[in-house]
Amino acid sequence: MSEHTTPSKSGKPSHESGGFVKSVSVISTGTGEAHREHVYGSRKPALWWIFFGRQWVSIPINVYVIEHSDGLVLFDTGQDRAVITDPDYWPAWLTGFILRHIFKFHIGPDETLTRQLELSGYSVADVKKAVISHLHGDHIGGIREILHADLVVSSEEWEHMLKPHSERHFIFRRDIELSGAKWQRISFQPTDDQSIAPFTHVFDLMGDGSMVLLPTPGHSPGSLSMLVRRESAPPLLLVGDLCYGLELLERCQLPGTGDRKKLRASYAKVLALKERMPDLVILPAHDPEAAGALSKATSTSSGVSPDSQKQHRES
Repeated sequence: MSEHTTPSKSGKPSHESGGFVKSVSVISTGTGEAHREHVYGSRKPALWWIFFGRQWVSIPINVYVIEHSDGLVLFDTGQDRAVITDPDYWPAWLTGFILRHIFKFHIGPDETLTRQLELSGYSVADVKKAVISHLHGDHIGGIREILHADLVVSSEEWEHMLKPHSERHFIFRRDIELSGAKWQRISFQPTDDQSIAPFTHVFDLMGDGSMVLLPTPGHSPGSLSMLVRRESAPPLLLVGDLCYGLELLERCQLPGTGDRKKLRASYAKVLALKERMPDLVILPAHDPEAAGALSKATSTSSGVSPDSQKQHRES
């Protein structure tokens, strides 16, 4: 475990170092089903809809693939297929019983991280870094396949994992604290970049302002988002599980789980960022419309050749 410090306080795009984003695509490690109340929120207690809710919503398990001039970067790693093949995947007793009633997963043999990267023209060996939006199982499930890469997580999220009974929050230390894993806990640093206000603290992932991590707690205490800035193309904001769809964010409709006060604050910051960047494309991890939105945003880029777009198209 190493503590990371930001190489830049500004987080502004700078190509003096030669770093830039070449392409962005999305792959899927299957689909999940969540209670409607989980996605759209509910005034009813969570335990009520967990056990008595009958409406389910299908959601993709997306992984974003960013091809940077310094190497391949992932935003999240998807869900481990062991969730449907290993009868001992879920914890025993009450915790496992409850978690089984929260999620349903459908993951085919070709929907592993390794295979999905291959189908997109990449290899897991190409991955240099993986940014983990938060430590829930459907976001860290592929890290076993990329133990050679730097695994980036916020210090707040790591501390949350270390608290007792983190498995109750779908955080399984057995799948995170793996032998050989190169975890890097990051701390957000002050920034003077007014273009991303009201975010006052950021982490410049590549040191060139092209990929900037922003604190967006609420879904979990240490959840983060990543702003991707590209030449001649709309900026992207990968928000993890802050929300389950863009329209929910725009309506300030909170999901059924998480810290509501922190979610509202993070919603407000993201919406304020959108006001400053009108062409900003916001991409949640489980939004069924995200792949189409990314495809549209990518097609406007003059910095990526048509052949490259075809080879690394969204799956």
